[in-house]
Amino acid sequence: MAKQQYEGYCKNQPTILVRENFGSAKVYANNAKSLLNKATGFIDYYDFTLNPYRGCQYGCSYCYAAAFSPNDKMRQDWGNWVIIKQNAPEILEKELERWCRKNPDKPPSIYMSSVTDPYQPIESKEQLTRQLLEVMVKYQPTLVIQTRSPMIVRDIDILQQFQRLRINMSVPTGSESVRKDFEPRSPSIPARLKAISTLRYNIPYKQGHEVKFSVTVTPLLPTLPNDERDFIRKLEVVDRVVIQEFHASENRSLVAVTRQEALNIKRKYAWWYENEQVSYLKFKEKLISLLVGVEIKEGKEGFGYE
Repeated sequence: MAKQQYEGYCKNQPTILVRENFGSAKVYANNAKSLLNKATGFIDYYDFTLNPYRGCQYGCSYCYAAAFSPNDKMRQDWGNWVIIKQNAPEILEKELERWCRKNPDKPPSIYMSSVTDPYQPIESKEQLTRQLLEVMVKYQPTLVIQTRSPMIVRDIDILQQFQRLRINMSVPTGSESVRKDFEPRSPSIPARLKAISTLRYNIPYKQGHEVKFSVTVTPLLPTLPNDERDFIRKLEVVDRVVIQEFHASENRSLVAVTRQEALNIKRKYAWWYENEQVSYLKFKEKLISLLVGVEIKEGKEGFGYE
């Protein structure tokens, strides 16, 4: 089957036209063949991943998801386009119905999302993620939501209906200046911390419901020394903090899927990255010391529901 040709990113006649511009991003709409994809690799203990959108307007410099762009031009322009899976609610309903017929006693486990942010800016208009939550809550999967957006607070009314839910808020640094260097389009650090706190204290306890909260400091970016202690203290609101190195490791090279942009920014923070392993271990030690009663997990083991 011929690849889709996206207007603005192809030499040939485009088959997918720009529907509109939303902020700086070109917005496309397409029908998805499936919504639930078999979870593999880093999150292989889930049954499925679910991505309401393709592409991400936050366009973080280090994001591995850019490697999954439809073509090289779109990968190079990561953050400036997004594809809406316009039939997503209908497809998800059919797929969950099929799962439940085959597995009546085993609700699926779903990780939303692995290669996009379900609450990126276009969601404020489309409300596609909200529609998917309305479908999922009827089937009560084990659901983990990964986002860096305070917009998730909008959906408290639906989130509190899930029986097994974990919300992961991505906060890779405690310093706004560092955030602005590595991910300038993303929400501020104070806004994210306020959002996870709001969720924690406004989703009421219900018997038989297990709602959990994490901050994922992944990849671990530098936090300026003057910000560090206050940042860590603000993480007391969650039950788990997850850390993971930015640096390439023996198991997986993040450099291989990270744009040169992020690697260039790292040079600005040589005081951290020249001895990155030492910086990482010192930060980890401070987390353990200051966050008594909060689970500190590293890498893959931190991304499960349990």
